[in-house]
Amino acid sequence: MKRGRRRRAKLDHVSRPRPTIGPALSGAVDLSALRQPPPASGDGRGAGSTSAAAGVEVNEANFEDEVLLRSNQVPVVVLLWSPRSEVCLQLADILSGLAAADTGKWALASVNVDVSPRVAQIFGVEVVPTVVALAAGQPLSSFQGAQPPEQLRRWIDSLLSATAGKLSGATGSDEPEEVDPALAQARQQLEDNDLGAALDSYRAILDDDPNHVEAKGAVRQITFLMRATAHGPEAIAIADAAPTDIEAAFAAADVQLLSQDVTGAFDRLVGLVRRTSGDERTSVRTRLIELFDLFDPADPDVIAGRRNLANALY
Repeated sequence: MKRGRRRRAKLDHVSRPRPTIGPALSGAVDLSALRQPPPASGDGRGAGSTSAAAGVEVNEANFEDEVLLRSNQVPVVVLLWSPRSEVCLQLADILSGLAAADTGKWALASVNVDVSPRVAQIFGVEVVPTVVALAAGQPLSSFQGAQPPEQLRRWIDSLLSATAGKLSGATGSDEPEEVDPALAQARQQLEDNDLGAALDSYRAILDDDPNHVEAKGAVRQITFLMRATAHGPEAIAIADAAPTDIEAAFAAADVQLLSQDVTGAFDRLVGLVRRTSGDERTSVRTRLIELFDLFDPADPDVIAGRRNLANALY
């Protein structure tokens, strides 16, 4: 069934880059890197696929339809697995049984990391099995390794509860979306560049619904922009002159991101991770991860930054 014509998720309203932030930033986590996949030959499954996979088998060719667009309708649970792992096969069997029992309330998809390494890279997978749940095109929750059936049941129930009433449902709809007035107000304030008011509005939405995906992404985005624009361009020179000053480095990294020097901002904080320890290192690591989260996880700078951070830590 073609799903490409279905309306986009409402959180795309804030996930598009805004001129005030700059074209490199993409708001909350955005998996758009695979929305224009390369053409595939044959049935699109790729060599080496196996019928042991759980749910719909996903690769670059069908990622948009089976994961991103499908997750606008119902939550999609993606199992990233390898046929070389017995644990993966056991987890696939459990998830398949839960999906069958829930009769369409959520969709199960699988990615053979041996066949589709780029999809695994987008999710930042380093070990298998890894399971990621998505709704409205955005990752909501994930875990690694084996899990007992009862714990998986609770995890699925929590996912369904968090997304109840927020997706279009399995049948989809082409009718105009009815937007909550509080959400419409927050969006308009953001469009008007009234950042303080928009931040207050989105935080109020989160007070009522702590799992609201759009509000989470907007708060993260607006908080960064308000903080970063409070610094002048001299912040970079100040940090260069005081290489051990953590707050100065934070300010400089913010200014570099605003000026689209993404690599420079990440490298600055990775270097500071190497030169610090204890609570200071934790503080720098936390800020760097916050900056990663402003971008599409498939962005080459983010992938390189995460790799450099891991090397600096271990």
